[in-house]
Amino acid sequence: MSVIRIAAASDAAAILNIYAPYIENTSYTFETEVPTTESFQQRIKDYLQAYPWIVCEINGVIAGYAYASKHRERVAYQWSVESSVYIHDDFHRAGVGTALYSAMIEILKWQQFRNVYAVINLPNDSSVAFHESMGFDHFATYKNVGYKLGKWKNVGWWELQLNEYFYEPPEPTKFSQMPKEIVEEIFRTAEKFLSV
Repeated sequence: MSVIRIAAASDAAAILNIYAPYIENTSYTFETEVPTTESFQQRIKDYLQAYPWIVCEINGVIAGYAYASKHRERVAYQWSVESSVYIHDDFHRAGVGTALYSAMIEILKWQQFRNVYAVINLPNDSSVAFHESMGFDHFATYKNVGYKLGKWKNVGWWELQLNEYFYEPPEPTKFSQMPKEIVEEIFRTAEKFLSV
């Protein structure tokens, strides 16, 4: 059985099982130390107050996860978010990333965000191709902005417009306040992208 659902604190260990190799062996994330399960549980809880953090579960295994986070601290930035997605090695090319991002993008639209940004540590051809297939466009590259695993790294920025820009936009709705029936409907639609 394959489902998209909201992440729970109890998923932290399974999510870290996916995330830890990226921390330890790649510069795809600039995080350098694997968080404890307890701190990652709190991270999930904190994010879920305002932003979606969702997982794809296939036959009881967390196959991937995606989440959105605050773009910047200043209030005027509140209509923009950043996005991340990570897939378990055993579930690449199974539609997991597409299903997760399709759901997350629809949720962010409903919340009334205007922009979502993907920050990709370069080179990462597969992530670039994936984000562009989801409609993101490259607009900037920060050169030599981070140092990890003995190398200076470039970071590329990709953007996707979620809603129209107009005067006096309402504040985005917190994810925790979204009607559950709307979230579930979005999940069921996104699950059609799964090929397992």
